[in-house]
Amino acid sequence: MTMNGVAKHAIGKAAKDNIFGANAAAVEAAKKIGAENVTNATIGAILDDNEKLVTLPTVSKVFRTLQDNQYFAYAPIAGLADFLKLVQDDCFGASKPEGYIQAIATSGGTGAIHHTIWNYTDPNETVLTSEWYWGPYKVLCRDMNRKLDTYRMLTEDNKFDFASLEAKVKEILTKQDNILLIINTPAHNPTGYSLTPEDIAKVIEILKAETKNGKKAVLLLDVAYIDYAGEREEVRKIFKNLAHLPENIIGLVAYSLSKGYTMYGQRCGALLNVAATKEQSQEFFDVNQYSSRATWSNINRGAMQTLVTILQDEKLKADIMKERDQYYALIKERGDLFTKEAEACGLKMVPYIAGFFTSIPCTNPGAACDILHKDNIYAVPLAKGIRVALCAIPKKKVAGMAAKIKAAVDAVEK
Repeated sequence: MTMNGVAKHAIGKAAKDNIFGANAAAVEAAKKIGAENVTNATIGAILDDNEKLVTLPTVSKVFRTLQDNQYFAYAPIAGLADFLKLVQDDCFGASKPEGYIQAIATSGGTGAIHHTIWNYTDPNETVLTSEWYWGPYKVLCRDMNRKLDTYRMLTEDNKFDFASLEAKVKEILTKQDNILLIINTPAHNPTGYSLTPEDIAKVIEILKAETKNGKKAVLLLDVAYIDYAGEREEVRKIFKNLAHLPENIIGLVAYSLSKGYTMYGQRCGALLNVAATKEQSQEFFDVNQYSSRATWSNINRGAMQTLVTILQDEKLKADIMKERDQYYALIKERGDLFTKEAEACGLKMVPYIAGFFTSIPCTNPGAACDILHKDNIYAVPLAKGIRVALCAIPKKKVAGMAAKIKAAVDAVEK
């Protein structure tokens, strides 16, 4: 008999990430035949038209001018006080909902999702999200001994599938007293789809209807890509729906500095709560601060201080907005071209509204991606299809790509 060295819950766990695996294959191909001959559609970060990583100039400037103690001193476990206040305004904008609002600094948006799963579900419970989802949701659930289930995201006519969501919520709540629903919007990863404020209102109505019998619901809006989803204040109108929730429905928001501030490697974000009561708000703060102490203890002080410095200076804020607009336009141009060419060649894709990614439905995405490798195109195979990172592909390489993907998908679905 072989004796395992790890605890039972850890046996068999291994991080075989499709995204990083596909990127590694693209990097290896670039070494052999030259980067100019490879289309790397795997990277979830903005690259310019020379395929260099984009860093917003104002962010870089402010970060590099901090004092030593602003980089290296321990930060409070909950986060810098100014950061916790300013990140609320930065996230919600003009649509800050009424209610008791608190924030906790987290290790990126992923840290916010981690704390939500850990503190708002129990072991063996099921977390719900859409059938198109960011793969680490499942990894996070499994690592904490939770399960992940999905509902169909879109109807045949590409509308949000409220009926499927409602059926799944009802099904899960027959088995447990609490449900956590994660919705990644706007500019959904991995599809680029976005829910409207009216859509979110209807989602909340479903949760209200299904929890009238004393059950509880937690709605987590994962808004990692919100700053590249459209006009700043327009895309934030979804947050107004978090006001005046009943006490048995909790509204949470996972916010990230990775995308909006191009600080991917600094691992800084926030989990925000809009609570119906002061007691519920304090409970949110207490339990999540405790979890921070029990995981990373405290997070990147320099990243928090960079945001504070920018948000306290109107000129720096204006500079950031202008820089973001430039790169939003760059990604939109790529997305518009891909969508146009997809329509022309008959390639079916999930409706792309905005953001870093678009996705193509496919029954055998791994095989289709293997075929694309012959054209030196590297994309990410997902459970439901193929993810294409528009944020990372120069426009000259986007041209003609849809037709090649169509050919690969057709080849595996004959």
